[in-house]
Amino acid sequence: MAGTEDDRGSAGSPGGGTGSARYEQGMRTRREVLGDAHVDRATAAVTNFDRDFQEWITESVWGVLWTRPNLDRRTRSLLTIAILAALSHEELELHLRASRNTGASPEDIAEVLLHVAVYAGVPAANSAFKAAKAILAESPQGQQEQGPTDGGGAGADQDGAAHGPPR
Repeated sequence: MAGTEDDRGSAGSPGGGTGSARYEQGMRTRREVLGDAHVDRATAAVTNFDRDFQEWITESVWGVLWTRPNLDRRTRSLLTIAILAALSHEELELHLRASRNTGASPEDIAEVLLHVAVYAGVPAANSAFKAAKAILAESPQGQQEQGPTDGGGAGADQDGAAHGPPR
């Protein structure tokens, strides 16, 4: 498929590079969803080793996937939270914080995490609920609005009861 320079990418870059229209759209979307502070920290940490990967993420994930018209940002945010919770992935906390910018409510997140419990397992959902409680209790500036929300240590449910693997 013939394309413009934006479609073909630059030397050494899997996408269009930092000057492409996709990259610029991706950076706008990334900032709107994740916030300037996170994106500034992430871009400041880029090295020659991961530059192509970071450009690809910005172009493909944020400039293409998150800008597709069939799902709104709230829905994409909830899907991302569900997938990350099911995988017990470290990026869950980032996307829980970003949900403040997508229109996903704490009630929406709780419903999604109930689905995670059924389809991905109670331990994954338990861990995600624990993270969500702590993050949703933070003010948007990262300050706690209420007391500690820790429902127990790792491997404990919201009531603090420990659970091991099924026998």
